[in-house]
Amino acid sequence: MSARAPLTLPRARRIKQGRDFARLKAKGRRVVQGCLIVNWMELPADRQSRLAVITTRKLGNAVVRSRCRRLLRECFRLHQHDLREPADVILVARASLTGKDFTGVEKDYLTALRQAKLLKTTA
Repeated sequence: MSARAPLTLPRARRIKQGRDFARLKAKGRRVVQGCLIVNWMELPADRQSRLAVITTRKLGNAVVRSRCRRLLRECFRLHQHDLREPADVILVARASLTGKDFTGVEKDYLTALRQAKLLKTTA
């Protein structure tokens, strides 16, 4: 990636099909950290990373669930170029996410990626 790679997250970079969710659940890996669960599966180098966010009704009403989705998508969008290699990533919101601000969510997200060894190493 170039130094000025765009930080966009178009709809084409989202996981939408049920078979992709099933494949990730069956063959992917999982890390639980704080307010989220990260399921991922590494992809060939010629593909781009994709994202899906799952929020259940247990989190709260539609406003609360939408806020949770926005926070998780923003974490992925800002750090998508920090991934060591392309991956399909599913972020599952946990109940503790509802009371957090962006910095708390971002901290848990980055910690989960470090545990999963998905982040590039900085020398």
